[in-house]
Amino acid sequence: MAVQPETATSSNIEEIEIKLLLEGVCMRYGYDFREYALAPLRRSITAGMAGEGVPTISAYQERLLHDEACMKRFLGGVGVNVTSMFREAEALRCFREEVIPRLRTYPSIRIWIAGCATGEEVYSIAIVLEEEGLYDRSRIYATDLNEESLAIARTGAYPLERIRADEGAYARSGGAGSISDFYTIARHSARFQHELQRNVTWARHNLVSDGSFNEFHVIFCDNVLIYFKPALQERAHRLFYDSLIRSGYLAIGQGESLIFCSESSRYKQARDGVNLFQKVQ
Repeated sequence: MAVQPETATSSNIEEIEIKLLLEGVCMRYGYDFREYALAPLRRSITAGMAGEGVPTISAYQERLLHDEACMKRFLGGVGVNVTSMFREAEALRCFREEVIPRLRTYPSIRIWIAGCATGEEVYSIAIVLEEEGLYDRSRIYATDLNEESLAIARTGAYPLERIRADEGAYARSGGAGSISDFYTIARHSARFQHELQRNVTWARHNLVSDGSFNEFHVIFCDNVLIYFKPALQERAHRLFYDSLIRSGYLAIGQGESLIFCSESSRYKQARDGVNLFQKVQ
């Protein structure tokens, strides 16, 4: 029992150090992570400390504030970079079957992929649109906080074995061919056809601080909100709601929900068990 106060004190000190680090990063660079969930932030900070070889959070804060290269490495770790081709396969099947028929009625289509990370989801959606004959009239806006992730996305090149491993997800999404129909092989890389990028605009956008920049028919934001505290989730949801046209669609990750969305009653679920919602008012 005697060690509990000491453990609690150490934990409190660590939280204070993390808060000070995040305040410093916000004041120095303008990146605001203060409303991110603490657990994934702590993991990112611990990994960053190990990578930089610093022993304490306070020392890591000092390094971050004085070394812009260190800050870039921190952004690479704290951002949401876990993604793959056709990751939300059931949602994409629902998109094909429920949303695509409605999109056919529009002369032009605007789609926002928020938190696109290294771009695999962007190419997945571009492939669906191409297969459904809608790519030529679509404009995809792919955004992320991390410029280094966007740089990878723009290359359209990924480890070949990793892309081959996603063929099963592609089939579950309703694909009738193969992902390989859309890339060429260069050594150990799969490089997606440049044509898949011709209607893609890549841009940096911060869900924490930036506002709406268009009216969209569909917004995809998969597995980003789980990194946010409730207040920030609510802000992001408000941004998405304001950015959708009437009858537009919002797709979020299977592990996410509308629980912190104050406009949740203004959506209807496109299909049971799939986190794809249509704005109805």
